[in-house]
Order: sequence, then structure tokens, then C-alpha cells
Amino acid sequence: MTDPRHGARSALIILFAINLLNFFDRNMFGAVAEPIRKEWALNDSQIGWLATAFILLYAFVGVPLGRLSDRWNRPRILGIGVAVWSLLTAVSGMAWSYATLFAARVGVGIGEASCAPASSSLIADLYPAEERARALSFFMLGLPLGTFFGSLVSGRLAAAYGWRVPFYVACAPGLVLALLALRIPEPPRGAAEAAPLAGRPDKGSPYWRVLRIPTIRWLIISGALFNFNMYTISTFLPALLSRYHGLNLKEANAVAAIVLGAVGIPGLLLGGWGADYALRDRSNGRLLLASVSLLLAALCICLALTRPEGNLVSFSLLMGTGCMFCYVYYSSVYAAIQDVVQPSLRATAMAIYFFAMYLLGGSAGPVLTGKLSDYFARLAMTRAGASSITDPFRAVGLHSAMYVIPLCSFILAIVLFAAACRVSKDMNQLQTWMAQPEEKSPSAAKAVG
Repeated sequence: MTDPRHGARSALIILFAINLLNFFDRNMFGAVAEPIRKEWALNDSQIGWLATAFILLYAFVGVPLGRLSDRWNRPRILGIGVAVWSLLTAVSGMAWSYATLFAARVGVGIGEASCAPASSSLIADLYPAEERARALSFFMLGLPLGTFFGSLVSGRLAAAYGWRVPFYVACAPGLVLALLALRIPEPPRGAAEAAPLAGRPDKGSPYWRVLRIPTIRWLIISGALFNFNMYTISTFLPALLSRYHGLNLKEANAVAAIVLGAVGIPGLLLGGWGADYALRDRSNGRLLLASVSLLLAALCICLALTRPEGNLVSFSLLMGTGCMFCYVYYSSVYAAIQDVVQPSLRATAMAIYFFAMYLLGGSAGPVLTGKLSDYFARLAMTRAGASSITDPFRAVGLHSAMYVIPLCSFILAIVLFAAACRVSKDMNQLQTWMAQPEEKSPSAAKAVG
């Protein structure tokens, strides 16, 4: 007989690899943004829109795909999604204009929207609550490693062969992983829960049943703020290192790979261990840990931005430490969502959460920061009495715009603390529901505000 633990580990490894490729594809754009900008004479607002392009479809398509993941075979959804985004990533390298690259990046979002809801739901059914944060942390290691290799490998390939080549390189492993995804067994909903009726469906609108949970509403707000920051950093950090600190394309992406990518490995692993340990001590421990971590991240990133031009070592240490604290968010919050949502709705909950996370946060961050960068660049030009925006003015503009990141992190810490004040009550309500016979389901009960 096959050991179910072995099956869970094998599935988790495949899901991790898919997530790594997911974030490799996303972060390669930041690595090649500067050569694209120069080739097509773009401004930072246009670069911001290119970074945002795939998020627009990602957010809208993610909700029906999340609902589908609660009703249909999740490995099949993943396999199809990975194949679609891999092929469209290759198409991005064939773009001949700003408009065609924008369209290709929008298409990538359709495939990538399948990854997080289906994967998170699968992991929640493969691992019990007391091990879930660590399992999700391993899955989310794909984020820093994908970011690291997306920046490092793409930067080197772009410097040696041009910006189109990284898009082609990413296609082949995606097609292999699409086939492996189809081999993952589909576990029953609620399989990892102690209550035998945990996986049963409830009555009423699935979207309202998720949104009526107060903790989820706080976490949706937190997701928008968090993704605003992370997509702003991934889009503009290489450009900041190049313009403000004087690095070339290869050097800027190598530093970005470490500062934004590699630091996520200890951030996620320690965050996952800390989140599970905090849960044993306090039912709201996971979210308290996330709140404190984001407060420390705000402080470190703010201090990093105060470093003068060329002071690369202190900037990298402070920015890297701040980003490491940011990664604790994933381990804590993704597990907390599973803690308050019934098993038959977990993919739907993740899809709703990602809808706000990407539409209100990820899509807005690069665009608004790009507009701020252009505004401050024009202001610097005016103050200098110049008639055109040159690269030194763009460096000043982008550096000033990046201060929006610690500001959002501070607000995010407050929102997470508010979620921590509520999560214990919502966890208790879920445990009560899962332990009750179906006829006593409180689905029609008055929502608790």
C-alpha cells in the first residue's frame, strides 16, 4: 500500500516546482525592463503598465478558476494552466511592439491564475492544520527561488543575448511540469481535518460565505497592500540599483536576485516554523507574527532608502533584511486563511483573496509608483532648470517614489494586527461547524460582523 505521507511529499515537491516557475516567469520582466525601456523609448509609467498587464487578467480569471478548483479536478486545472502560461511566455519574447508585449503578458495571467488557488487547496487537504504553515512555506519557497533565478538568470541571458531570450528559455520546463501536475492524485476535500464532516458543502452563495468571515475581510485588505509593495519592488529594484547606485544590467540583477529573492528562503522557512509554533502558543499567533514582521520590514526598507548614492553594501543589507521580514507574511497569512475557511471553499477563498491582492495591489503598485517616479523626475528637471528628463533625473524620481513601500508596510502591519484580534473567534466558529451534523449547519445564520 502506498504511504499517504510519501504521496503528500511528492505532490508538494511538484507544486513547489510549479510555483518556482510561476515566479521565475513573473520576475524575469523586472530583469529585462531597462533594455525594453531603452529599445522602445518608454517612460516608467509604461514600464509599470507592462508589469501590471498579466495581473489584470490574473485577478478576474482567478475567481472562476478558484471556484472551479473547489468543484473539479485540481491537478488537471494546474496542468492546463501551466501549459498555457508557458507557451504565452515564449510568445512574449516574439513581441515586436509595446502593444504586442502588453497583450502577451495579459495572456500569461490567464494560465498563472490557476496556480495559487488550486495548489493552496491541495496542500490544505494533504497536510493537517498543525503542519500546514510549514507545508505552505515549502510551497512558497518557489517565490524567492523563482525571484532569485528570474533576476539572476534572466539578467545574464539578457546581457549576453538580448532581452527576448529569457522568455524562450522559460517555456520548456513549464511544459514538463504541466505533465507532472497531471500525475498528482486528487485528495478528498477536508481529508486532513479531524472532523469527519469537514469536507461537506454548505448552502448559499460560496462567495458570500467566504466574505462574511471578518478575518478574511481584513486579510483581503492586507493582501492588496502587501502585493502593492512586492510588485513595486520586483519591477523597479533593478532599475533603482542601475540608475541610483550606478550598477550595470548584470550587476543590478545579481544584487536584486539576492536582496529580493535569496533572502526569502530564511524568511519563509523561519516564518513557517514560527507560524506553526505561534499557533501552539496562541490561536492568533500566526497573524501577530506577521504584524510584527511587517513593522520591522517597514523600518528596514525606510532606512535602506536613506542610504546615499553608491552606498551599496548598507543599502543591500537593509533592503534585504526588510524583504526577508516581508516573506513571513506568506507563511502566516496563507495558513491563517485555511484556518478560518471550510475545506470545500478554500480554493474559492484564495481566489477571492488573490482577486483583491492583484487587482487592487499588484496591478496598482508598479503603475502608481511609475507615475510617482515620472512626477518626481519632472520636478527634479524643473528645479534644475533643464528642458528634458535625463537619466540622472529619472534616478532621483524613482528613488523618491520608492518611499511609498515603507509607508504601505507600516499600514499593513496595523491591518494584520486587526486581523489577529478577530481570527480566534472565526477559527472557533469553523471548528464548531465542522463538528456538527449537516442539519445543524449555521450557513443560514446571521453573519457575525
